[in-house]
Amino acid sequence: MTNLAGGTWTMGDLTVTRFGYGAMQLAGPGVMGPPADREEAIAVLREAVALGITHIDTADAYGPELTNRLIREALSPYPDALHIVTKVGAHRDAQGGWPPAREPAQLRAAVEANLAHLGLDVLDVVNLRLGDASGPQPGSLARAFETLAELQQQGLIRHLGVSNATPEQVAEAQSIAPIVCVQNRYNLAYRHDDDLIDALAGQGLAYVPFFPLGGFTPLQSETLAAVAARLDATPRAVALAWLLRRSPNVLLIPGTASVAHLRENVAGAGLVLSDADLAELDSITGVSA
Repeated sequence: MTNLAGGTWTMGDLTVTRFGYGAMQLAGPGVMGPPADREEAIAVLREAVALGITHIDTADAYGPELTNRLIREALSPYPDALHIVTKVGAHRDAQGGWPPAREPAQLRAAVEANLAHLGLDVLDVVNLRLGDASGPQPGSLARAFETLAELQQQGLIRHLGVSNATPEQVAEAQSIAPIVCVQNRYNLAYRHDDDLIDALAGQGLAYVPFFPLGGFTPLQSETLAAVAARLDATPRAVALAWLLRRSPNVLLIPGTASVAHLRENVAGAGLVLSDADLAELDSITGVSA
């Protein structure tokens, strides 16, 4: 087993590698339909486990259903150390959109579908997906999160989290039931959650950023590329390494449908950044879109 960059983190009673794998890209274009290369998709999942990754992020909306079915085919019976995190709160329409699905009956059906397609009796972690494609949106999550808390009490879910959430929604969720993670958009150029990351770290809770390379202006991309060139690394590797350095509670879930790219991501995340590198990277700020 490879010693993955960042070591491990504990979510509730689950110990996971800080470097994980996001399964979203295993589906076809627009996260709809089957993968372009089904055998490669299966190989990616098996290689992730072989590399020592114990945190896989997925959702039954990916495909839809197909990604979870691939995970089951590739990895079941699951190793004891492997933990699968999924999310509910949106479904797919015929146009490939992500309309919300946060009514109690929809959430129950989504949890049951994740269980069936993954071949599990209980889901390790379920995140409630909030907001929309543009980002978090204000509003109460109480009715939806109370539904997930009930399903947790019924033994179908071990731990809860929220995704695409505002700090106020995170606090509201915690007033209803304990959470173990928050999954939001965050990267070098998009740092609106800095205070939230630090607050969660103080509580021993995980923060899982998605979109690690999105939102860069040309000038910021140039800065990132310059640091990467100096280190003989890719910009993606530098961005992932920076995220692992940002805070010990940051967990990564970069996705890919290529075994070679997966190996590059794993190796790149172990890149050693000097104080000078970090100072230069920390100058990449100010993007709000």
